[in-house]
Amino acid sequence: MAARPALRLATACPDTATNGRRHLGAPSAAAASGGGEEGAGRPRKGSGALAPQTLPEGCCCCGGGRGGGRAAGLGGSKMLPTTSVNSRSQGNGALSPRDAARHTAGAKRYKYLRRLFHFRQMDFEFALWQMLYLFTSPQRVYRNFHYRKQTKDQWARDDPAFLVLLSIWLCVSTVGFGFVLDMGFFETVKLLLWVVFIDCVGVGLLIATLMWFISNKYLVKQQNRDYDVEWGYAFDVHLNAFYPLLVILHFIQLFFINYVIISDSVIGYFVGNTLWLIAIGYYIYVTFLGYSALPFLKNTAILLYPFALLIMLYLVSLACGWNFTKMLCSFYKYRVK
Repeated sequence: MAARPALRLATACPDTATNGRRHLGAPSAAAASGGGEEGAGRPRKGSGALAPQTLPEGCCCCGGGRGGGRAAGLGGSKMLPTTSVNSRSQGNGALSPRDAARHTAGAKRYKYLRRLFHFRQMDFEFALWQMLYLFTSPQRVYRNFHYRKQTKDQWARDDPAFLVLLSIWLCVSTVGFGFVLDMGFFETVKLLLWVVFIDCVGVGLLIATLMWFISNKYLVKQQNRDYDVEWGYAFDVHLNAFYPLLVILHFIQLFFINYVIISDSVIGYFVGNTLWLIAIGYYIYVTFLGYSALPFLKNTAILLYPFALLIMLYLVSLACGWNFTKMLCSFYKYRVK
């Protein structure tokens, strides 16, 4: 009679039968210490040992028992990497002075600029992923901004890899523009400096500051007045919207300038102005997605209103025969003189 529970245990737990005598030896030890039929068949009262019938349910070899799984889960649980033990000074949710200093705008700006000189700390693979999805699915890019807010308590990027890759794209496309327009070396360098510091950085600072002011002044919900749009996030939205525009006007358009767009035919200014329509339309749409992703803003649909003005200008340009690309090329040549 004493051998039957042990036999059932070996049958219910395959690993027990093949893994030596670790489980089957436990009842034998109990029998040796307690003696008699009582120790071999069931544990003595107060001994704390488990009966052989209950071992398969929590068996550590099988891992399928409810009791054993819970015990292993609780015993092996660890704190998430993003959780800080001393992140809160009190139970009321107030930040400690040290953590509050880390969340200031100056501290975030210093961290961003410091990483700008450490290429090994930049995630260029993730930045390339963002550049790809800004064309195919820009909503996925802004979902990552939500994740950054939850984990790092800031909407703006803390990794300058996107800015570095955008600068490289800007330099390469501008050199290509200078080659297509038959510019010399020094003229191309002048054009490069103008495009980087005026068209991208200067205009970007102006647009980001304007959108930062408008969104905080007029678009924040009344019940969320404690929240505000970070200026760094407004600049990131500009960079996100500027990248598709740059690729369309400074890269794709290069293949059509000398052969199609510069000509005085209807097809020339139709192709050129259509590329401008797509590029600026992308800029407006990606900008709208950036601000509509913030849950504390309202009426962000008004950022799509410039689409109506853009389409009207496009139709007028086709009717009047304006060629925006030809105007841009003439302006670039005038800049570098």
